Amino acid sequence: MTHDNRWVKQVTLPPPSLGDNTADADRLAAVLQKSLGVRTVHMDLALLKQLPARLREWNFRTTAVLFKDGSGNGILVHLTAPNGADTLCGLAVDLGTTRVVLRIIDLSTGAHMGESVFDNPQIAIGPDVLARIHHVEKPDGLKQLNQLIVDGINDALAILCDRCGVSRANIHLMAVAGNTAMTHLLIGLNPRWMIREPYIPVVNRPDILTAAELGIHVHPTARALIFPNVGSYLGGDLIAGILYCDMDQREETAILVDVGTNAEVVLGNRNWMMACAGAAGPALEGSVTRMGAMAGPGVIDRIAIDSESLAVDIHTIDDQPPRGICGSGVIDLAAALFRSGMIDIRGKLLPNRCGDRFSLKDGLAHLTIVPAGQSATGQDLGITQVDLDSLVRSKAAMYTILETITGSVGMQQQDLETFFVAGTFGAYIDPASAITIGMIPDLPLARFQSLGNSSLGGATRVLENPACVDRINQIRDGITYMELNVNQDFMNRFSAAKFLPHTDTSRFPSVRWSAARPPMA
Repeated sequence: MTHDNRWVKQVTLPPPSLGDNTADADRLAAVLQKSLGVRTVHMDLALLKQLPARLREWNFRTTAVLFKDGSGNGILVHLTAPNGADTLCGLAVDLGTTRVVLRIIDLSTGAHMGESVFDNPQIAIGPDVLARIHHVEKPDGLKQLNQLIVDGINDALAILCDRCGVSRANIHLMAVAGNTAMTHLLIGLNPRWMIREPYIPVVNRPDILTAAELGIHVHPTARALIFPNVGSYLGGDLIAGILYCDMDQREETAILVDVGTNAEVVLGNRNWMMACAGAAGPALEGSVTRMGAMAGPGVIDRIAIDSESLAVDIHTIDDQPPRGICGSGVIDLAAALFRSGMIDIRGKLLPNRCGDRFSLKDGLAHLTIVPAGQSATGQDLGITQVDLDSLVRSKAAMYTILETITGSVGMQQQDLETFFVAGTFGAYIDPASAITIGMIPDLPLARFQSLGNSSLGGATRVLENPACVDRINQIRDGITYMELNVNQDFMNRFSAAKFLPHTDTSRFPSVRWSAARPPMA
């Protein structure tokens, strides 16, 4: 047998004899236990029924697909002919509130075969977690939400399999990472009590399920690992992120920030981890402004303003005509407005400095970024004072979360050697802009690392390396959760952070010049 570190094992068994009349299943289990490093190996009845004929047909050589449960027990998922022609595949799923990403990998080699992304069809019920949980109260509400996501995965998977040249029956393992509410809705569990004090989910650590139980159309005996959650507001997507960036194995202390429905933050190293979550997400996800949009073609992700001429320079994703602005673009915009003196330290638009871009619409101060004639929508793209006020609150919440969690363990933010930023937000954000508005600490830019889709990355690692299953549970059990809602320090610090970049400008030496720059009349 080869002892490669994969879920797929090439197995050679000693054939039975009069001197060794061990049962077929016990003979196979003994070898698999040693290979996987487990005490027991479970085999489904359907597989046991095929075992005698298959082992003899293959001359006691076989290829096995294995898995582990959360207790460290082995599972024999599938047996096939030694060196068979079929590709044995796994499916990694990033189960996002807004978007779902699928990735097929070759379990034998770890090669990534293909990916697809689609909007979470539950958006038709409600754009956010709260709306969907309230929908559960309606007759068949839970069933409807569950069916939407199951059908969405099945439809997207069928297309992806065709593109990769594999059958859905070739998929034997799944790993799914998502927030607590999304995983509840996929499993079909009622999330009602997650949003009611004292905020209790149905389960924090789901058992290994069969794909058939979930209604996912892959091999009937395929197994699915749903990443565990710490509680209602810290989900499996964060656990996946920690696994992906190896925070649980690092000597030095690092911080991981994932901005989505909430801002989820974890601080720690191999010896300890502290985590918290707060409502800094929605305004930074794109809903801060009427021109807000999720990252996609034509969405503005970069903005610069010339400090002398005040000319606006924009960049859109895929260089398409502008149709909206995503979170990173909003942060860039606020930073550019501040640097150029078009807003003050409170984030208030200064009409004299803004010139003809400034207007009052329905009594609201408004700044035009892209005139109607240059936009894909045929309408002005701009930002209102209400939008900017919302952004200032969100950036203050973000900074305060980071300040509170580092302070709780006696650290200064400047002591952070590595600052991981995850998700779509992390892929597009310019740390220099986020520092300028005081959203993240003023650290050397080299310390910031974008992880991209760490939720998908963590799910993929589970399918690539059996050791990651044990690490998932160790990570989950090693996290201490800090509740911000009852933290008086948080509220005091939040008030101080509602200025650009902060009431204490000495915390942001790299942007002190822009804060001191007087707005031009």
